[in-house]
Amino acid sequence: MIAINYPYVHRDVDRHGNVRLYFRRRKGERKIRLHEQPGTSAFQSEYDAAKALAAGERPAPQTGVRAKMLKPHTYAWMCERYMASVEFRRLNPTTQAARRGLLEATYDEPIAPGKTEAFRDFPIKRLTPKAIRVLRDRKAEFPEAANGRVKAIRQVFTWAIAEEHATANPARDVPYLRSGSEGFHTWEIDEVEQFERWHPVGTKARLALALLMYTGVRRSDVVGLGRQHIRDGWFKITVQKNRARKPVTIELPVLPALADIIAASPTGDLTFLVTHFGKPFSFYGFGNWFRRRCDEAGLKHCTAHGLRKAGAVRAAENGATTHELMAIFGWHTVKEAERYTQAARRKHLASAAERLLGRPSQGEK
Repeated sequence: MIAINYPYVHRDVDRHGNVRLYFRRRKGERKIRLHEQPGTSAFQSEYDAAKALAAGERPAPQTGVRAKMLKPHTYAWMCERYMASVEFRRLNPTTQAARRGLLEATYDEPIAPGKTEAFRDFPIKRLTPKAIRVLRDRKAEFPEAANGRVKAIRQVFTWAIAEEHATANPARDVPYLRSGSEGFHTWEIDEVEQFERWHPVGTKARLALALLMYTGVRRSDVVGLGRQHIRDGWFKITVQKNRARKPVTIELPVLPALADIIAASPTGDLTFLVTHFGKPFSFYGFGNWFRRRCDEAGLKHCTAHGLRKAGAVRAAENGATTHELMAIFGWHTVKEAERYTQAARRKHLASAAERLLGRPSQGEK
């Protein structure tokens, strides 16, 4: 067995007994898969990219070396060429990492129960909707993960058709699974108050809560917020999501409650939120750190993303319109915003209906 002399590189064994290598700096952080042979220049490139990604930096573009080592015109070959493409590199780093993980996890899946042949070497021309359903249904107990696979494969084939590596997109004929879930738990007001009692003003955790609640920005944006984004009492930021393809700049007022908490809190020089070492958080590092602060407050089912949803709920219940929500949260279409405005209208109607369905007062017929 080859000795691994690289810091933060670990061995793991998957459910098929295959030994795999991962990069992970500390427990609780996400694992980044490494595929190349240790000691080679290709492995060094992968290792450097993993370090950059773990630190929250944009990894250097991949050169497609791995695709050249795979059997041409196979599923893994197509995926690797896609991940070396301009289209893929234009995605933001977190989307790249998530999509890469989804695709690579499918390579060693057997094409059918009892078969030793894996999807890795499966010819592109033999990939049918039935084959894609196999990959989807392997994750049926986790509908969001199953749908993530379908979505990622659809994008690969969209690119492959344009590059004339494929003639059809079989993943488009595979429907998503209904999850029956509304996603991340939306914080209730009493949960926000519980967190605030545990983490008072002046703590980094309370500052993080306030930034998320009073701006409505995503985790990927809150880690970059700093004083340089404030002009005349307003935040002005270009959000990270789809920044390379379809940038969205939003302007948000710095509410008095948030301004007071910022003034009373320790902050970094370029970002309000910094690690124990005084450096800005990475996207994943902040999520893990905030997860632990929620656990400390006894809110194990609450997350940073759920606060964004709580902010949208609060704004809608306070009368924000669909287009006002779109402006606050940087949404491109009305679909996402209408989820909250319609829910708020239902709540108001239900409150009115409760009064109408009550026992009539004396004198009423």
